[in-house]
Amino acid sequence: MVDAARSLWAEPRAPDPPAPGWRDGALVAAMLALTVVELVVGEDPVWPVASLVVIAVLVPAVVFRRVHPLAAVAAGFGACAVFTVASAVVGVDWSGFNTIAFALLLPYALFRWGSGREAALGLGVMLVPVVLDGAGPSGAGDVLAGLLILGFVSALGAVVRYEVHARRREAEQVELRGREQLARELHDTVAHHVSAIAIRAQAGRTLAGSHPGAAVDALDVIEEEASRTLDEMRTIVGALRQGEAPDLAPLPGLADIGRLATADGERPRVDVELGSDLGDLRPSVGTALFRVAQESVTNARRHARHATRVHVRVTGDPRWVRLTVRDDGDPSPGGAGSGYGLVGMAERVKLQGGTLEAGPDLDRGWTVHAVLPRSGVGP
Repeated sequence: MVDAARSLWAEPRAPDPPAPGWRDGALVAAMLALTVVELVVGEDPVWPVASLVVIAVLVPAVVFRRVHPLAAVAAGFGACAVFTVASAVVGVDWSGFNTIAFALLLPYALFRWGSGREAALGLGVMLVPVVLDGAGPSGAGDVLAGLLILGFVSALGAVVRYEVHARRREAEQVELRGREQLARELHDTVAHHVSAIAIRAQAGRTLAGSHPGAAVDALDVIEEEASRTLDEMRTIVGALRQGEAPDLAPLPGLADIGRLATADGERPRVDVELGSDLGDLRPSVGTALFRVAQESVTNARRHARHATRVHVRVTGDPRWVRLTVRDDGDPSPGGAGSGYGLVGMAERVKLQGGTLEAGPDLDRGWTVHAVLPRSGVGP
């Protein structure tokens, strides 16, 4: 209980309270119009001047109730407390105009927009006129009714506050998940193409003296990979810009894994083997398989020393689909698991309800093995 009380006391104000606007002006106009009606056609109130003073204090309190909730409560309920005490001393039943009912907007605003400390202090201020009213002619019945109404309005403000907070948190989580996905896309796609560019550049430099034609072919591949990288970078950057709707290309799927295969003569050679029973995979599962295969091939090119072959194999059964990527190289001293590559792969597979294992083989080489449900569980 003590920890809960401390947490409520330390609760900050709700962010972005609306500044006074035309709606507040319309509300004040309605208050003043009702006050005039009561003066003209209503019964003669007890202490009409006091009632008008309370209304005059209540008007600015209502206008600034969201940006200064505690001050508004102190002004509105403080004025009511003063005249309640005065009526108890004199022995008359002062209740003021019915327009004072607009003061119920103040506790709502206090618990909707105020900090925990302001809510606690304001609650004490609001209880003063209610409790003092019990010492007057109205009796305990009106006090109980006042406490119930005050509690209901305050609780309503707190409920609305935390409902809005929950929605904001949910929106932030959705945005965070989207940015994490874009970060994985950036790493997977751009890193793959940059690795291919680096390998081709190394091959072109080696063959430039003896085989100029091969060096030109390497430059053509570098140009193509660089163009793809720029296109994908523009897509991702466009998605990150707020307020824009980028034209996103379709996400890659299972069939795109075949594009990872390389022609004969390239080192390491990438072979792709796709099973026959893979026709009804959920699109998100196909995308996850492609990204894991792409990142695994990129890691093999980067880290597997003396590798001559990378084998990508996808098989399936009625419930599961399995991806295995194995190279025959020697792992680098830093290990293929450094950086964010394996982390991103594991996150992708986990989002679809699957598992991923990666590590060195007993003899040589490195194997990545992913198992995902055919229907997936992710978006």
